[in-house]
Amino acid sequence: MKKLVVSTLFAVSAFALSACGAGGNSGSGEDSSKIVVGASNVPHAEILEEAKPLLKEKGVDLEVKTFQDYILPNKTLADKELDANYFQHIPYFESQIAENDYEFANAGGIHIEPIGVYSKKYKSLEELPQGATIIMSNSVADHGRILTMLESEGLIKLKEGADKTKATVEDIAENKKEIKFKADVEASLLPQIYNNDEGDAVLINTNYAIDAGLNPQKDAIALEGAESPYVNIIAVNKGDEEKKEIKALVEVLHSEEIQKFIEEKYEGAVVPVDK
Repeated sequence: MKKLVVSTLFAVSAFALSACGAGGNSGSGEDSSKIVVGASNVPHAEILEEAKPLLKEKGVDLEVKTFQDYILPNKTLADKELDANYFQHIPYFESQIAENDYEFANAGGIHIEPIGVYSKKYKSLEELPQGATIIMSNSVADHGRILTMLESEGLIKLKEGADKTKATVEDIAENKKEIKFKADVEASLLPQIYNNDEGDAVLINTNYAIDAGLNPQKDAIALEGAESPYVNIIAVNKGDEEKKEIKALVEVLHSEEIQKFIEEKYEGAVVPVDK
């Protein structure tokens, strides 16, 4: 009889232990407070790494997955292999939703990366010669931004009434220097184009410029103003913007500690926002 009681108690104990290990605080399953966020190497992943300890204090573990292009982070998010991504500005985000029928939501704006013009041959836009070639990204979502900046610098004029967020070279109404625009280069390759001294000037997104060792404040011959509407955001699948982990992530990225980190590390090449 004693043997039967012992055996029964052992079986009950084993069942209880196995039941406890199936969920709870194991770090897996639906109760997990871990999120996976896709990001460009610089500055997005660096900012997220800085945010990790602050997010941990809120009970959320953060895993950062880095990407080198602008296509895969959204595709991977749509496939639900990520909880969020952090690499893109609002016009690009909206264009990708329109083109791919993504069901995404903007969980919050974090920073602006002023786009810059770089040249190994000239020290200012005014020095560009007649018929100069400017090389820019093949990302159409960036063209309106680039052309608006060049217009503000007095290099070109866009057609009256043109939608400046969607403008293309066809919307140029005045081009006194007869600038030629080459727009068939993948954005990540622009620093290489610059280093190879191709064209007369190259327009490079700040994240790729910094990643290539360029200092936008010192190396760019022209830099977009901080009032730019091209805010980089946390993107999520629709409905996930209300998840506590995503709200905690955005709250941490808007915190005084992270905004100060952005200001000090990037010295104006990346500008924090709180919207």
